[in-house]
Amino acid sequence: MWAAPKVDADLDRIVVDQRFYTAKDGTRIPMFIVRRRDATGPAPTLLYGYGGFGISMIPVWSPAWFAWVEQGGVLAVANIRGGGEYGKAWHDAGRLEKKQNVFDDFIAAGEYLKAGGTTPAAGLAIQGESGGGLLVGAVVNQRPDLFAASLAGVGVMDMLRYHRFTGGQLWMADFGDPAQEADFRNLRAYSPYHNIVPGRDYPAILATTADTDNRVVPGHTFKYIAALQAADLGPKPHLVRIETRAGHGAGKPLDKIIQEVADLWAFAAYWTGLNVEAAR
Repeated sequence: MWAAPKVDADLDRIVVDQRFYTAKDGTRIPMFIVRRRDATGPAPTLLYGYGGFGISMIPVWSPAWFAWVEQGGVLAVANIRGGGEYGKAWHDAGRLEKKQNVFDDFIAAGEYLKAGGTTPAAGLAIQGESGGGLLVGAVVNQRPDLFAASLAGVGVMDMLRYHRFTGGQLWMADFGDPAQEADFRNLRAYSPYHNIVPGRDYPAILATTADTDNRVVPGHTFKYIAALQAADLGPKPHLVRIETRAGHGAGKPLDKIIQEVADLWAFAAYWTGLNVEAAR
C-alpha cells in the first residue's frame, strides 16, 4: 500500500528535465535539472552528486531541495560514473584506479551548466554528502575557479587514512588499499586533504559534520577545514558546521534537519546571488 501525504507545495510549478552532456573522455552523462516552470534565463544553481558504491542518484521529493527551487534556484543532479545508473559497468568505471572519472564527470557537469546558460558565471554551488563530500572536496582542489560555493557534508577527506577509522576498511572495494603502493599513489592524487593548492582563490566552503558520526568520523572534516584555513586560498570563508549529539545523518531529528538546511541554503544563496524571499 502506498500513502500520498498532502504536501503544502504547488508541484505544478516545478519542471524536471533530463539532459545529457559529454564528459572529458567522451562518455555521455545524464543529468536531471529541476527548476520552477516560470523561471527564465540563468539562475543560481545547486549541483549535487555522489558517484560511488553503485548508488543511483535520481530526483526524489525532498523538502530541502524544494525549498531551494521554490526560491528560484535550479537543482541539478548529475548521474556520474561510480553510481549504479547503468549497472555494474557504470559503477566500475568510477572506482579504484578509475575514480578520477567521477571527478571529471562532475566538473564537466558544472561546465555544461555554465556553457548552456543554466547558471550565471558566478552562480554555481556544489553539494555532496559522505562519498559525495569526497567528490566536492576533490573537484574544488582540481577546479576552484568553476564554483562559487561548496557544501561538503560528512565527507571522506583523508584518503590515506580512511581505512583506520570505524568501518573504513569496508570501503576498499571502491577506494583501494592505502597499504598497497599502486592504490596509495592513486588515492594520494585526489585526496581532498592532501591536494589543497595554496595561492589559488577557492570558492566559499561550508563543510558539515557531526560529533558522534561513527561512519565517517568528524576528524576527516576537522583536518580538511584546518588545512583550508591554514592555506592562502583567497578572500572567501572556509567554515565548518558541527552538529552535536548527531551521527552520519540517519535518524536526525526534524528540528536539527531544518536548522542545518537553513544554514546550508543561506550560505549557498549568499555566495551564488540567490535572492531569498522572507517566509510568509
